[in-house]
Amino acid sequence: MDRGVSNLPREPIPPVQPSDQATARLMHKQFAGTRIVGYSLAGEESFVAVPEYNVCFDVGRAPREVIPIDFVCISHGHMDHAAGVAYYLSQRGFMGISPGNVVVHRKLAQAFQRLQGVWSDIEGHPCPGRVIGVEHLEDVSVRRGLVIRPFAVNHSEGALGFTIIESRHKLKPEFHGKTGPELVALKRGGIAIDEALEVPLLTYSGDTAIGRFLELDFVRKSRGVILECTFFDRDHRQRAQAGRHIHVDDLPRILDAIPEAQVMLIHTSRRTDIRAAKRMMLRAVKPSDTDRICLLMERPAKCPGKTETNL
Repeated sequence: MDRGVSNLPREPIPPVQPSDQATARLMHKQFAGTRIVGYSLAGEESFVAVPEYNVCFDVGRAPREVIPIDFVCISHGHMDHAAGVAYYLSQRGFMGISPGNVVVHRKLAQAFQRLQGVWSDIEGHPCPGRVIGVEHLEDVSVRRGLVIRPFAVNHSEGALGFTIIESRHKLKPEFHGKTGPELVALKRGGIAIDEALEVPLLTYSGDTAIGRFLELDFVRKSRGVILECTFFDRDHRQRAQAGRHIHVDDLPRILDAIPEAQVMLIHTSRRTDIRAAKRMMLRAVKPSDTDRICLLMERPAKCPGKTETNL
């Protein structure tokens, strides 16, 4: 991309240093079988990157850890979740990375495309990238065998949650016990010996109150659910309802709806100290659920089944 210095050799991108202040604030955790990098404070900034799946949920201010990820899923248009979209797209071009993909509700897609155009005018060159407008349950392919499935949530107009789903093939029960050559012969004879199987890996709710999305089979069966929980204080129940957010008192009902998933709470607020939020979270849920729930912003970085320090 030409920024007026295209005749000069490209300088290598410096590696991320642990002492870098912008990087040090981020949380690095193992959750539901994969590594995530994230930061989430209500009204300030929210993003959760999942490098293994090449997907980032929301973009916050587009920190450098998000730039190499090819698919950014924007849950809704509020600034703390979507401010960095143009920067994400522009930086990929500047670094010589292929254009990024921004997945957003179809109602907001044209607005994000206009944003691209405005920044192209401001910078004086194109802002490459693809804005993918989607509706409820309209899959987006990340790679062969891996899709992002959006679903409607209970927040602002056009708000979405997302589930990463892996497609696998499973041998049909009637063919169990067959030898390899026998299975090959059946396939050559045009017989379908396996069936498609969907494995929901990770669900991200985005901002939402409790809603019917909890009835979706792929949400209920996800290995991990990254769930907003903005309000913890008892006198904030009405504020949660008015803003269509989750209150800590909603957690028992939610955990009953997703009985097998590990759960990570995000979108906590500076109104409540994270240590106090953890205490209120543990008081709100059943003792049998305490081992499968954690807070993204808790330090040291601790998640269900893992005990490790923040990287």
